[in-house]
Amino acid sequence: MRPAASGEAPVATKRPKDRKDRIALAGAELFCERGYHRVSVDEIAAVVGISGPAVYRHFPNKYAILVHATREVVGALLTATADPHATTAEGVLNEQLAALAGVAVGKRRVAGLYQWERRYLTSEHRREFAAILATLVGRLAGPLRELRPELTAGQADLLVNAALSAFGSVSTHRATATGTEQLLTRIAWTLLRADAPQSPPSEQTTPPTTPVRPSSRRELLLTEAIRLFHRHGYHAVAVEDIGRAAGMQASSVYRYFPSKADLLAAAYYRATDRLGGATTAAIAEASDPVDALHRVVHAYAAFAFAQSDLVAVYLAENNNLPDEDRHQLRGAQRSNVEEWVQLVVAVRPELPVADARVLVHAVLNVITDIGRLGRFDSAAGYDEQTARLALTVLQA
Repeated sequence: MRPAASGEAPVATKRPKDRKDRIALAGAELFCERGYHRVSVDEIAAVVGISGPAVYRHFPNKYAILVHATREVVGALLTATADPHATTAEGVLNEQLAALAGVAVGKRRVAGLYQWERRYLTSEHRREFAAILATLVGRLAGPLRELRPELTAGQADLLVNAALSAFGSVSTHRATATGTEQLLTRIAWTLLRADAPQSPPSEQTTPPTTPVRPSSRRELLLTEAIRLFHRHGYHAVAVEDIGRAAGMQASSVYRYFPSKADLLAAAYYRATDRLGGATTAAIAEASDPVDALHRVVHAYAAFAFAQSDLVAVYLAENNNLPDEDRHQLRGAQRSNVEEWVQLVVAVRPELPVADARVLVHAVLNVITDIGRLGRFDSAAGYDEQTARLALTVLQA
């Protein structure tokens, strides 16, 4: 209600019809920028320009904002791929990929919501969004198999997931290129036309393995912390949970790590050191830039598949690091990406640096996401097949 001038009756102000959507968008952007648990309802309200209590007229709690915002993201993907006008399989895919590229760039600031913050959803909502994703994959896999009948259903799904991962990569960085949407569409087409990794063996042919527990207590704590952070998210895990998983009291954890944040930082420094070491060794052993690029991509794929929990935490929990560690580690992450960019430009000197940077981020995301699908295993050579898929994109 607007205050009235002297002698006037109070004037009621109309509540904007899109206020609920504006609240959800503000929440989504803050969740992606700072992490779900580090955002309050009052902070969301401040972005929209309303009071905290006013938010509750539209949402019963912060979790409801997360669900609504996630539905908005996946709903945009479904809308973008519905009812294509083309009559050929190639035409249908071309429409769908161009539309998805538009959504990816247009919703860049909130696309990470589905990739990482969905860990905080209940099992019911996870199933809901998994079903939507399956529908989306099916919409692209159908025309892809029509275009490439030699593909199995599993291979088609894998290539479509790789293309979706390339689109989603724009939410993991701030790099831009002239015609980013067109570049993403070309990357997706390259993936869909590439040689697909062979389907993994059935569970019956894969011998069961028993994980080896580290003998060092410090190492055991770090291993269990990484596993729990990946499965439940940093904020959902307590020091007591980590101690219990390692078979010790919570008080014993503090003998090795002063706080839970120190455990997270240790995981990041480990990932950074191993990735940096693998990249440096690959370049040092190479005979020329082409060989170096091959070695670096294969090294990263091997690491991502063998250490999928660690890589997932490395990509998802950046905002939860202590400030000093976060700034230092982000610098190391950027340096690693730039090593790749310089190699790509050395191999393809006609490629603008900005385009190379978008390509590199797309490839890193594709490798990581395929490794996180859980159906592949580095011992069976799927990391090498995925590396070859990534090199197809970088060199096409």
